[in-house]
Amino acid sequence: MKDLKDYLVIAPEVSRALEEGLPVVALESTIISHGMPYPDNVKTALAVEGEVRARGAVPATIALFDGEIRVGLTGDEIDRLGREGLSVTKTSRRDMPFVLARKVTGATTVAGTMIAASLAGIRFFATGGIGGVHRGAEETMDISADLVEFQKTAVAVVCSGAKSILDIGLTLEHLETGGVPVIGYGTDEMPAFYTRESGFPLVLRADDPETVAGAFRISQTLGFPGGMVIANPIPQESAMDHAVITAAIEEALKEAAEEGISGKEVTPFLLDKVATRTGGDSLKSNIALVLNNARLAADIAVAYAGRKALG
Repeated sequence: MKDLKDYLVIAPEVSRALEEGLPVVALESTIISHGMPYPDNVKTALAVEGEVRARGAVPATIALFDGEIRVGLTGDEIDRLGREGLSVTKTSRRDMPFVLARKVTGATTVAGTMIAASLAGIRFFATGGIGGVHRGAEETMDISADLVEFQKTAVAVVCSGAKSILDIGLTLEHLETGGVPVIGYGTDEMPAFYTRESGFPLVLRADDPETVAGAFRISQTLGFPGGMVIANPIPQESAMDHAVITAAIEEALKEAAEEGISGKEVTPFLLDKVATRTGGDSLKSNIALVLNNARLAADIAVAYAGRKALG
């Protein structure tokens, strides 16, 4: 009978850091396989790891290979994910046992990464945008498993809000109902991925990594089972014009409906169409916000470990 150690493979550098109480930041792999074209996806993944290191933390990119959950990928494994691209299985909670059983390549979603990070003992995770309630969900019931995972798994996730292709208002309502703290980092408003504003106010705000780290530590001490969302706006210089990105999203949503795109294929389809309609500007913004989130996640992890942030 196999046990957890037969499926969970932690890279030596990550394992040592966890044993010594050093700051570690988990990184997802769906952004590599489904979020960007090759080779931008691989370059971005390596750059994100570099930003985490530069701030004094250890990066742990997570994916599934050959029947194993690998926490901390090699450069070759990241390149493999980037090259295989959309053929890789997007892996959330529902998919993980089957991807492991079939020993196929799996790229972890936000929910999948949270689960793997928690199993490894990693408490902080940087991504681009979280999943949420899709537009029209009152009819389709299309709601990302990410939102449920936040209620179950004690990992703090730094993101630039929910992806702007989603219904941000309903996403916030769902998180509130689940008791999930959504903390605006340096903002009183939920960011909208490509833009800094969404029009939806937030109740909680933090202006330094120490405040977030302290709140998360208290949450753990109180035995709260779930995680946190740290909503970190895209840097101003990389933000897109609201009207331009809104028009691109509306056109992409219409095309997705006409082609019958549904389920987990919706997000990569829409992101690809939006990138095309914006002449690649949305991809540049996506890269900028991911790097920014990696820096903040590392700073929070460093603060949580009781060390001074670098940079």
